[in-house]
Amino acid sequence: MLSEKELIKGCVKADRAAQKALYDRYCRKMMVVCQRYSKSSQEAEDSLQEGFIKVFASIKSFREEARLETWITRIMINTALNNQRQKLYLLPMVDVTQIELNEAEEISLAAFNLSELISMIQSLPDGCRVVFNLFAVEGYSHKEIGDMIGISEGTSKSQYSRARSLLKMKLNLHEKKYGKYGEAKV
Repeated sequence: MLSEKELIKGCVKADRAAQKALYDRYCRKMMVVCQRYSKSSQEAEDSLQEGFIKVFASIKSFREEARLETWITRIMINTALNNQRQKLYLLPMVDVTQIELNEAEEISLAAFNLSELISMIQSLPDGCRVVFNLFAVEGYSHKEIGDMIGISEGTSKSQYSRARSLLKMKLNLHEKKYGKYGEAKV
């Protein structure tokens, strides 16, 4: 197994074996990232493919200030966001300047497997899905999110609040249907 530095050197030289090794090492994790921002598996696959093309095209500029995985994840997020950006501008987003976010209210995800959670996130409306991922998963502030996708901070907060409410409803429905630990009720 090649080290990270060997992978980078090989990819800089456009060595197909190194590119395949890098892709094989990170494709599953990056597919999950792309799925969180996409409505369907097809959209996620398109973002993944486009993202890896960008990785290989710009790996020469990788400065090793962060881990390679972090750098690749950032490229995947940007690629998925760019693919969603046009859709976001077509949707109405309400700007709410005073919104209450109940951050203390925790949602337990222990009873869910990854594919169920990804499916729930994918079912969110586009604006909610993007803001939820950027805030709750990636850790960006609402101001940063607003700057990234061209919305106000208040709109980001309202989209996040709506996403949390929708996810909570979906989680509650799932729990009623399958029980607390994912076993189907009969």
